[in-house]
Amino acid sequence: MSDIIHLLPDSVANQIAAGEVVQRPASAVKELLENALDAGATSIKLIIKDAGKTLIQVIDNGCGMSQTDARMSFERHATSKIKKADDLYAIKTMGFRGEALASIAAIAQVELKTKRIGDEIGVSIEIEGSELKSQEASNTAEGTSIAVKNLFFNVPARRNFLKTDSVELRHIIDEFQRVAIPNPEIAFTLHHNGTEIFNLPKGNLKQRLMNVFGSSYNTRLVPVDEKTDIVNIGGFVIKPEFAKKTRGEQYFFLNKRFIKSAYLHHAVQSAFEQLIPNDSYASYFLMLDVNPKTIDINIHPTKTEVKFEDEKAVYAFLRSSIKKSLGQFNIAPSLDFDQEEHLFNIPLKPIDGIIKQPTIKVNPEFNPFKTDGIKTEKQISNQKNWERMYSRHADNQLEFEIKKEDEQQVINSEWDKDLSKKSLYQLHNKYILSHIKTGFIIIDQQGAHERVLYERIMDSMEGQKSLTQQELFPKTIELSAADFALVLEIKNEIKTIGFDISEFGKNTFVIHGIPADSHDIDSVHLLEGLLENYKQNLQELKNNKQENIARAMAQNLAIKSGKILLPEEMNNLIDELFACKMPYSTPSGKPTISTFSLEDLDKRFKK
Repeated sequence: MSDIIHLLPDSVANQIAAGEVVQRPASAVKELLENALDAGATSIKLIIKDAGKTLIQVIDNGCGMSQTDARMSFERHATSKIKKADDLYAIKTMGFRGEALASIAAIAQVELKTKRIGDEIGVSIEIEGSELKSQEASNTAEGTSIAVKNLFFNVPARRNFLKTDSVELRHIIDEFQRVAIPNPEIAFTLHHNGTEIFNLPKGNLKQRLMNVFGSSYNTRLVPVDEKTDIVNIGGFVIKPEFAKKTRGEQYFFLNKRFIKSAYLHHAVQSAFEQLIPNDSYASYFLMLDVNPKTIDINIHPTKTEVKFEDEKAVYAFLRSSIKKSLGQFNIAPSLDFDQEEHLFNIPLKPIDGIIKQPTIKVNPEFNPFKTDGIKTEKQISNQKNWERMYSRHADNQLEFEIKKEDEQQVINSEWDKDLSKKSLYQLHNKYILSHIKTGFIIIDQQGAHERVLYERIMDSMEGQKSLTQQELFPKTIELSAADFALVLEIKNEIKTIGFDISEFGKNTFVIHGIPADSHDIDSVHLLEGLLENYKQNLQELKNNKQENIARAMAQNLAIKSGKILLPEEMNNLIDELFACKMPYSTPSGKPTISTFSLEDLDKRFKK
């Protein structure tokens, strides 16, 4: 019997490796940008076409490569970062595995042009599906330009699994931001289909964050700065009042490398405890600097997961430094953009060096109860108001006690056909309570309203019958590049529910109209709330676009716990709830109604 185990050809092995390294266009963007950083570039340009499916090009002014190095860079496990095993425990660069270019070249058509600083001539290399097509001298600029064309051209199954251009572009923007934020000393630009999305000049971290997320962040950033023997912590957290319902703007950078850590995220959330609602998430941009020998970043192919030597100490220092900053800096921000380390310079002593003790002036003759036996007109008026209030309270109490069942309101004839009109009571401004013949029911007013709105919005989207309430004065809304791309993705769908918006310059929309039933809601807050809920639903569920938008809008418009409802409002809400197709649960699957029988109550009071 012949042997059955054999070595895979390099082209096949590279395609298998590409499955780990390059999952989508954003993966290739990450690897190419990190290579440009390692080359010592001070200016990096990213050019994208068709969300990276047609072209991904990175141009840098780094050190460049020789002809031999340029060819060797496409071989598997060829790297300039590691020479011996011990080097794995002192990694300070971004890319070090030596798999990125080989993997990318296995599933795309790659053109590399590079020239070292000081060389008279460079080199141009073309590779297609791991096969070298050409290598020749080239009169190119100093640095490196690498173009990746037709990604997954020879792996059609993988290409078919790519999402829409807007979705893939959002992933590319995420990777771009993860590289650009921790490197504010480097200039970055991003162009997509000929349109400039980012133009980030050199500056400090605060300026970089404002250029990426908008100038409004100047008033939101709280600096964090703590140096210890184990870890140095820097960066910014966002003030508690700007906490969001989604995990969007949460960035950890370990030695300038973006990482994900649920453990460290818990430390941040713990520092914000009692400052933000339980269902909200703090936003942060935190830079951790540790000795490379105390971490292991080689435990995941994308190098986003890290193992710390003493993670409990890092947790404790991170939590305490954030609590310290929130206590010290949670006030009005500085207007000096260049002042990053300390936003506030508060002098400890007066200019003349003399601290004066404050004086207190008191009138010893003042007596607030002294009226000389004469009641003023204001005092008489106040007394009448008190008497009127107690009189009204007594009347209301009496009316409540003598209220008859035949004057009470119906829940819904479909719910209990034998019921005549019954009373509805609001419990803690959160639940609606009513008795039925077998006991009583409790309805969650917010969940019930979400269900009603969700089905109403879904019907309007399917029937294209939504009405728009035009704004008397259209408002503009500036978004981050990622949120701007998200709105472009769902623009047609939100128009079907009544929004009337149009693009207005870079990352900006003009809101001309909102859904007609969105009464007394600011149009900007309405659209922002829709986006936040939509992104949260993307993380939790895999609904289609229409269902997600309907659910996000229902969450945004639903009455909240704590709102006082009139009897007529409670009655209408319950009538509409039981007219729904699925009245017993919210769009997210939580119950809207709980039923309690008399037997259950009897058991609680009988021994």
